Amino acid sequence: MARELLLLSGMKSRLLMLDDELPILKAMSTYFELSGYAVDYTAEREEAEALLVNNNYACLIVDLRLTAHGADGLDVLSFVRERAPSTRVVILTAYGSPAVEREARRRGVDAFLQKPRPLAEVLSVVGALVGASS
Repeated sequence: MARELLLLSGMKSRLLMLDDELPILKAMSTYFELSGYAVDYTAEREEAEALLVNNNYACLIVDLRLTAHGADGLDVLSFVRERAPSTRVVILTAYGSPAVEREARRRGVDAFLQKPRPLAEVLSVVGALVGASS
């Protein structure tokens, strides 16, 4: 029903973004909203986990290093796979390595993207994951 309402209102899907850098969150959320997505965002891991439990998100875009709060995107990925398994997950990071990407894939990440990455590319990946045209 919620997805039908999003489609009727012109919205593609509902996304959650988690990054400890507020300027990045604001820029990304504005870009995705202008592209037709409903977006929630937070810089707090605990808030993201509460939102994931209480809402239905098509996709989570999460930074790998949430250094300001002593958390990491791989831990959030594990949480999503346990508590919101239908949510697609994109890790967007400036600190990736082949070993970290392998671990993320082992934990079930849907896409692992290196920063900096043009937002149009991130939008395209998210659109492909959630089945929406971008």
